[in-house]
Amino acid sequence: MTEIMLDVRNLVKEFTVQSAGGSVMRAVDDVSFTVFEGEALGLVGESGSGKSTTARCVLRLIEPTDGEVFFRGKDVVSMNRRELKAFRREAQLIFQDPYSSLDPKMRVGDIIAEGIHIHQPRTSKDDLLAEMRRLIDLVGLREDHLNRFPESFSGGERQRIGIARALAVGPKLLVCDEPVASLDVSIQAQVLNLFQELKERLGLTILFIAHDLATVRHLCQRVAVMEQGCLREIGSRDDVYHNPTHPYTKSLMAAVPEPDPVTEREKVQKRLRDKKREAE
Repeated sequence: MTEIMLDVRNLVKEFTVQSAGGSVMRAVDDVSFTVFEGEALGLVGESGSGKSTTARCVLRLIEPTDGEVFFRGKDVVSMNRRELKAFRREAQLIFQDPYSSLDPKMRVGDIIAEGIHIHQPRTSKDDLLAEMRRLIDLVGLREDHLNRFPESFSGGERQRIGIARALAVGPKLLVCDEPVASLDVSIQAQVLNLFQELKERLGLTILFIAHDLATVRHLCQRVAVMEQGCLREIGSRDDVYHNPTHPYTKSLMAAVPEPDPVTEREKVQKRLRDKKREAE
């Protein structure tokens, strides 16, 4: 039986909006889901739906207002500083923007080694160098890239560096916060393929956040759909794609482009016919 790696229960996050007279905004509203060991779960929804806030609460980068988060049965919300450090070695975040998430003043090798220095400070120089070489090769870059600065790389290459940095501490869970959203479509496919390869090769568990269903189609076994801070629907990839139950999910599905132009044209025509019937 597959073990549950991440168990999120009734998660709530509220913010006080000073510009609105101190009113309280609920960004995450009673969200519950599980992520099984070895799977990739896609968390999708439009901008502002609460996806990234949920991810940051799960990792305790921000404190949840209410609810529970369990990682391999351990209560993340009540962890002390020492326990939280150990948890963050096992659960790493991949950022959305590969341009702002890398320190421009650090060489790539130092960026990748940073987590090792924090979590494995007794690593020898020879072992550290060997590990940096292994990681840079793992994400499809070259050893000579270790001595260069981030400005020398494209967006897709920078995201690969960010992935190598996250993998340096040997995590079991990757939380990917829209990691391909700022990349060109052709580069998106390459990075998604890399995630798939790493998942299979390293046995990773992935919580993959995206704003459209097309991005998670080939990577994720299950899909959870968020809107206005609420979880509207969760199910297998086939169920969500081919038989969505919530109106919001149906609207997201209608916006997913089909690679076949004939199929896409038929879908658009069907959507127009449905709208016409609703108007009548």
